Amino acid sequence: MGKKNILILGATGFIGRNMAELFSCNPDFIVTGTYLKSKPLNNPRIKMMQVDLTCVDQVNDIIRNADIVIQAAATTSGAKDILGQPHIHVTDNAIMNSLVFRAAFEHNISHLIFFSCSAMYPSSLSPLKETDFSANKKMHPQYFGIGWTKVYLEKMCEFFSRQGSTRYTAIRHSNIYGPHDKFDLERSHVFGATLTKVLHCANGKITVWGDGTEERDLLYISDLINFVRLVIQKQDSSFHLSNVGYGSPISISDLINKIIKISGKKIKVEYDISKPTIPTTLSLDCSEAKRLFGWEPKVALDEGILKTIEWHKSNISFN
Repeated sequence: MGKKNILILGATGFIGRNMAELFSCNPDFIVTGTYLKSKPLNNPRIKMMQVDLTCVDQVNDIIRNADIVIQAAATTSGAKDILGQPHIHVTDNAIMNSLVFRAAFEHNISHLIFFSCSAMYPSSLSPLKETDFSANKKMHPQYFGIGWTKVYLEKMCEFFSRQGSTRYTAIRHSNIYGPHDKFDLERSHVFGATLTKVLHCANGKITVWGDGTEERDLLYISDLINFVRLVIQKQDSSFHLSNVGYGSPISISDLINKIIKISGKKIKVEYDISKPTIPTTLSLDCSEAKRLFGWEPKVALDEGILKTIEWHKSNISFN
């Protein structure tokens, strides 16, 4: 069997870059990655192509020769933009994914993998299964735009899976963290923002948005990549929707204390409830991923924090 052409859309982003670097080390794949405005990856094992994924001709040109497409391109940001500019997530992501899914079908590629999210789920004190989302239940108002957009795109994957031979996978992942994450305070999610504040703290005090009681399910990036590897190998259905998360939540206050402790710093934490935050509790039940693919998370939170801190110290400027 010859090598497979794997196309990673959004290869300069957090998830896409990690995917590209890992798959480029596998001799079974020829890896192509796309970028738009970011600096292309400087990796001789990855062919980088500048592509506007909202342009139908460019989408068709890049997808027609792929065997597998990993769709990691998205308009993303932290709580500030989700609250202040939700229309950006809705329009940009709906357009690019509609074109990508259609092109995958029309060019009869083998497999398309789409990263959804977990924003469609209600706040819950117990882990949620895929079936715990219901269109008849109210979605958190601050997640309404991004949550329903992702549900629509999941259904579009399912629709195209019924039209031809392309397999589609939609992954409802929890909060992913690790190397190459966004570590600026404007665009990062809670983990990246918190780590940045702790590691760059110079006066012994940091201010955290919200009151610290929100709870998140945090999954290290290598565990997400391992799930993708497994579905490429094992998925035999035309469409699969799967939760992929750590399976238990941690409060923001406990997360901050862990990061501070592992960093070795002595820092006082203050909470600013006037800043934008999304007060929900969420964790994912991933029993289906384990049953069907033998997947389960391997990296404990303390280990993942340490790995990310070490990477950050070696790669991010402290100026």
